Amino acid sequence: MNAVLPIICLARHGETAWSLSGQHTGLTDLPLTERGELNAQSLRARLLGFTFAKVFTSPLKRAVQTCELAGFSVEAEPDRDLLEWNYGQYEGRRTTEIHEERPGWQLFRDGCPGGEAPNQVGARADRIVERVRNIPGNVLLFSSGHFLRVLAARWLGLDAEAGRLFTLDTASLSMLGYEHDQSEPAIRLWNDIGHVEGRFAPSFAH
Repeated sequence: MNAVLPIICLARHGETAWSLSGQHTGLTDLPLTERGELNAQSLRARLLGFTFAKVFTSPLKRAVQTCELAGFSVEAEPDRDLLEWNYGQYEGRRTTEIHEERPGWQLFRDGCPGGEAPNQVGARADRIVERVRNIPGNVLLFSSGHFLRVLAARWLGLDAEAGRLFTLDTASLSMLGYEHDQSEPAIRLWNDIGHVEGRFAPSFAH
């Protein structure tokens, strides 16, 4: 995978208490659970052999911890554009609870009252895309699930709303890259969790 064309590796943070319970965790600065720490450590072996020109992390504790446990704390630079979606009034709430008062609500289409709209998250993703495309070499990003899904959509030139099509597990690794040249952005790998103990990548064999 580490070819002439650069690769942008996306590492979602390890498990937190709220990712386990399904609560929306935007700017609430939760640490990793014990299992989340173990899962984050598994990223170290998964990324062994890669060289990165730059490493960036969300400044939130769960991403910083994942970055440290994966072995990249020394070179990592915090970037506030990598923060998770600001859920505003929906912070700490589960989707089922939100649907009770707002049936049909979809995060990637509707955004959050008192928080960010999809186009605002998309604007942050665009800044990250521009930044990493100007770096010669591979880049590693540590962030959160919903932001990374929007980032993947914007990498491909899709609207931020298309982030709903890309699911991500905790401590997963994904790779953005190119087809033939840098005018053809592509997804090289998505939601790989084969390195996480007790979890396996889905099989599509029949």
